[in-house]
Amino acid sequence: MADKIVNINNLSNFLPNPIRARWCASFFSRLGGFMFRKQLAEDEGLVLVENRDSRMDTTIHMLFVWTDLAVIWINSEGEVVDTVLARAWRPFYAPAKPARYTLETHPNRLSEFTIGDKVEFLDA
Repeated sequence: MADKIVNINNLSNFLPNPIRARWCASFFSRLGGFMFRKQLAEDEGLVLVENRDSRMDTTIHMLFVWTDLAVIWINSEGEVVDTVLARAWRPFYAPAKPARYTLETHPNRLSEFTIGDKVEFLDA
């Protein structure tokens, strides 16, 4: 299945500027992520999708990623379980609790999500 674009809604904290993210459900779309990108727009993001909630499967690396990212981990119920400002070129980041979705977006967006928030993904 080809990747699609989704709009991210934080049901617990209104987002005045919606995030439009590429839905990355295939191995190869998840593999590339934001590698080799030097910048991204504030409304741009990726949702890395796994088959189940897991800490191991949703661990990310920042090698060959040349910009910091806001990373928000979301479980199958749409609840934010962890957030972090992922620094460029760090070996890895893992969520504190199991997650199914990893939202990567502009670092300025990190403050718009807190643990416990409810998030939904809508087809764009």
